[in-house]
Amino acid sequence: MEIQRAIHSHPLSIFDNGDENIFCHRCWRRSSGPTYGCRKCGIFFHKDCIDELKPEVQCFFHPCPLVLLASLYRFCPACEEIIVGLGYGCKLSCDFYVHEECALKAMAEYSDEEHSIPHFTHLHPLKPVDLSQQKDVLVTGGRGYVCAICEKLCSSPTYGCMKCKFFLDKSCMTSVPARLTNHLIHPCTLVIRYYSSYNCAKCDKKKWFILAFSCEPCGFHLDVKCALLSNAECEEATEIKHLSHPHPLSLIQNHQEYGNQPRCVACEQKCLPPTPTFRCSSKSSSCAHFFLHKSCAVNFPRQPLLLHHHPCHPKHKLTITTLPTCNDRVPVPTCGACCWGIDTDSSLFAYRCSTDQCEFILHLDCGKLSPSFDCDGHRHLLTFLERTPGFPCHACGANCSTFVLRCVPCNFNIHLQCVPSAPKTITHKSHLHPLVLTKSPFQHELNSEEDAYNSEDEFYCDVCEDKRYKREPVYYCADCKFIAELKCVISEVLPSIPRSTFLIQQVDATDYNDRNGDDDVDDSRWEISKVLYKIKNLEQTKNELEKRLELATRDLQQAKNMFQKLVADAHK
Repeated sequence: MEIQRAIHSHPLSIFDNGDENIFCHRCWRRSSGPTYGCRKCGIFFHKDCIDELKPEVQCFFHPCPLVLLASLYRFCPACEEIIVGLGYGCKLSCDFYVHEECALKAMAEYSDEEHSIPHFTHLHPLKPVDLSQQKDVLVTGGRGYVCAICEKLCSSPTYGCMKCKFFLDKSCMTSVPARLTNHLIHPCTLVIRYYSSYNCAKCDKKKWFILAFSCEPCGFHLDVKCALLSNAECEEATEIKHLSHPHPLSLIQNHQEYGNQPRCVACEQKCLPPTPTFRCSSKSSSCAHFFLHKSCAVNFPRQPLLLHHHPCHPKHKLTITTLPTCNDRVPVPTCGACCWGIDTDSSLFAYRCSTDQCEFILHLDCGKLSPSFDCDGHRHLLTFLERTPGFPCHACGANCSTFVLRCVPCNFNIHLQCVPSAPKTITHKSHLHPLVLTKSPFQHELNSEEDAYNSEDEFYCDVCEDKRYKREPVYYCADCKFIAELKCVISEVLPSIPRSTFLIQQVDATDYNDRNGDDDVDDSRWEISKVLYKIKNLEQTKNELEKRLELATRDLQQAKNMFQKLVADAHK
């Protein structure tokens, strides 16, 4: 039996009687009694050791929730020791980890004085600071008590940690938020953290021993002043920094200066007064036509500005950019994942490869795709697409237009129902009898054999009563001649396909074959894949036929025995 726990990436097996040869990674005693473990990683825990810990906690010195994790080997800033075994890590992907005992320790245990205040900006409780001592520090050439938020010398009631030389004005303490969401400079949640040094992404100044609003996964930092400056949602904002453009955007004061009624790059509508509109303040000729409605700036899709090692294009970085409007000379750009054209009439934004020589483009929505389906015969995880322009299935050769598992870098595509692990028989609320996966079309639908390929007759699904593609396999009841296409029974089929929540087989940049380049895809690999799938399907068919033969042989023998008994009774 296996269970999935958040503390480890792999499912954990349950050992009822334990094993004297293994140790619990929390208490470091020999395994005895019920034990959770992953033999592949060599990680084991007593069931009692896991069950008595909270899966999620909130400690006073970090603004985000912390979740229980195993085998961290990270540095704990609270006690300044290495975490081995179990610990807690930030749920929002901050690079923050602490020992379980440090996370669960009460605030009072960190302080030996009264009037201490816990604050999310610092690991230790903050105590009232005597500002009269600051003069002596300044006289001796010291830095003084500088507020880590406003970067000014503390003058009002101040709290600090003398051990760490960390100080905050009381007014700044009460006004600064723990995190910022939907910030227009960066779409991810920004969490306030203390750094010894960093570069502010807005003012590009080097900061030392100061707080910052940061996104650790993206390596993005803003000093508090820049992070809390006016943005597009403020009435007074005349200049903003927006994630859709590398340069600052200024509010247009006089629309007549630009003539010809410029269009917004987000909605493609004309920028007419009195609608507030921002324009690129750079003098670069390439930005002369960048205009953005204030409302479009506020409602811009909240997605990462930069994608690193995206599974659809792992070789290069992808950045959000504006696309040129399509016309007779500018063709419709095509998304490299789903292969549908990008409709520039509704949006001019998409992910584009940061390399000049590469023309890979990705829908904003396709940027959210994550390969998670496992398929025997292919080394990478596959992405599930509900609708495509049509790819040849590498298993059956028919056209894939709906419900496709696809590996974008390899251009590998397969019907969901052609995957070897797809269920061959299902039950569905639309029909009383079991439905069997069967090739289509059927003899009773055709006037002749040639109609299977040449007929323009319309073929229908009995569940939704809509047209269906005649050559895609369907789920079928032979007794009732009831046909159900995949989209109508997807809820019964999709859960049967193996999935992985972790990209164990993530596509590496060296695996990438540029489909826009001159190198042809290795056809022999596809032939091998097709043969593998054919072998798998034939093996399953063989097993099913052997079972049916076994049942038929048994029924035949029973009938013979019954016949002999009846004949014997008749002679008597």
